[in-house]
Order: sequence, then structure tokens, then C-alpha cells
Amino acid sequence: MLRNLWRSGLVHWRQTGAVALLVMWAGLWATSPGLAQAKGPLGEPVVTPQISTMGVSQLPPQGQAMMALIYQGGPFRYDKDGTVFGNREGILPRQNRGYYREYTVKTPSERSRGARRIVCGGLKPVAPETCYYTDDHYASFRKIIQ
Repeated sequence: MLRNLWRSGLVHWRQTGAVALLVMWAGLWATSPGLAQAKGPLGEPVVTPQISTMGVSQLPPQGQAMMALIYQGGPFRYDKDGTVFGNREGILPRQNRGYYREYTVKTPSERSRGARRIVCGGLKPVAPETCYYTDDHYASFRKIIQ
């Protein structure tokens, strides 16, 4: 069809070249490994990065202690612990607001909360369905396997 339009002069070669480029890009996008596709608010593709896993025993000692506190329901050291995590970075699987909660993993010799966090998701904070660890303040996550 495009060829017929081009021959008739209704479509310029630059337009057909742009269309061909878009079709080729879409084909490459669909076959990219390790990427999940979803639609954003304007219908554009949204890329969800692949999240690696780690065992609880691979967490730093402070992270292991925090996991125990999460299942006990506290007490937590910081006011921000147990509050809703908004997932604004979009790295974790998309869920309704209020699904994820964040917890501080203390960094030795750090005076502030530091960059390490555990983010857990689920309807009951003391019985999370899934938890993730970040040591770079939400730039990347690893799923914690129980």
C-alpha cells in the first residue's frame, strides 16, 4: 500500500523512510531480551528492568535484622520506616499506591539513614508478599528470596 501511495506521489520518500525506520525499531523493541513491555499513560512503551534475586543470607547483617523486625511489626528506629513507598522510579512491578512500604537498613558509620533500604509489598505489612533490597537509594533493586 505504501509503495502504491509513493508511486502516485501522495507520499514523499522521506515519509516512507521514516515509516520504515519506525517499523524496524518496533521489531527490534519487541525482540529485546530482559525487558518487559507495558503501555504508559500516553500509550508509549514503558520498560521495566529485569530484577535479579538474592537470598536473605546475602543481605548485610543489618538487613537481616531489619527483615526480622518487619515480620515482627517493629519497633523501628526511624519514623519513615513502614511508610508507603511510591515506586516513583518505576523499577519495581507496578502496584496500587500503598502496596509497597520502605524500611531503613542501617549503614555502619553513617550518621543519616544512608542509602540502603528494604521495600516490601503486600496487603499486610507484617506478612509481606515480596521484598526488595537496594543499596543505592532506589536506583536498583534485588528481589529477596526467602
